[in-house]
Amino acid sequence: MKLAVYGKGGIGKSTVSCNLSIALARRGKKVLQIGCDPKHDSTFTLTGFLIPTIIDTLQAKDYHYEDIWPEDVIYKGYGGVSCVEAGGPPAGAGCGGYVVGETVKLLKELNAFYEYDVILFDVLGDVVCGGFAAPLNYADYCLIVTDNGFDALFAANRIGASIREKSRSHPLRCAGLIGNRSSQRDLIDKYVEHCPMPILEVLPLIEDIRISRVKAQTIFELAESNPELEEVCDFYLNIGDQILSGPEGVVPKELMDRELFSLLSDYYLNKTSQGEAEAEKETQNETDFLMV
Repeated sequence: MKLAVYGKGGIGKSTVSCNLSIALARRGKKVLQIGCDPKHDSTFTLTGFLIPTIIDTLQAKDYHYEDIWPEDVIYKGYGGVSCVEAGGPPAGAGCGGYVVGETVKLLKELNAFYEYDVILFDVLGDVVCGGFAAPLNYADYCLIVTDNGFDALFAANRIGASIREKSRSHPLRCAGLIGNRSSQRDLIDKYVEHCPMPILEVLPLIEDIRISRVKAQTIFELAESNPELEEVCDFYLNIGDQILSGPEGVVPKELMDRELFSLLSDYYLNKTSQGEAEAEKETQNETDFLMV
């Protein structure tokens, strides 16, 4: 099974990806996580350091693929999860999608691509070109990480359009949305009401998850010394169980940009107006009571 994790930049995809990889490994699966971001920090909390990238290794070997061995590019991380960082071209030069393609090509030549039960692509955020949609060419499912805000849902809608486009050439499906750092979910629910797709999980804002990233550890590793965090691990185990059940998934029918703007802004403004009206009514009731 091949998974591609997408979402707005800074939404927490790598944190979700690393913890999901461990959740799948806890279910007995052999997992390979591939970081698809030039800053190559996807697997940081699994390995504890920034591992050399595919591009670094290829350059060191003068692009002689035959001189590269699996141990040159695949690193073992926490929980037995294997880790690869694709890396990327220098800023402002080259195509990150090309790097992803070269990464897959190399792993196939090493026969490493076929040794895993689950391969997870953690893709950089704010996809604006076909190059960074390249992992969708290899994925069975796309998972979209969002929050309960407009910008993240706007990005999710764009990703849905990419899924629909790629699904024309191979059986790609959206497994669903993962709400991250969201104390509320009303905008998420409003969006999926008009663009139907499953909601796999909605994680609240949990300080320990943020701390785990700073400590270069996953929440599963932190839970070893703090059993109270096992409840947080259950969020990721739940997502993993849903994925392993082989969901049918959906091909999203994205909303037009203006339609999405109107939907979410009108909902938010109406909700705000309603809240202000209720507050004003409550204030009036208190005034009436005092006058009496």
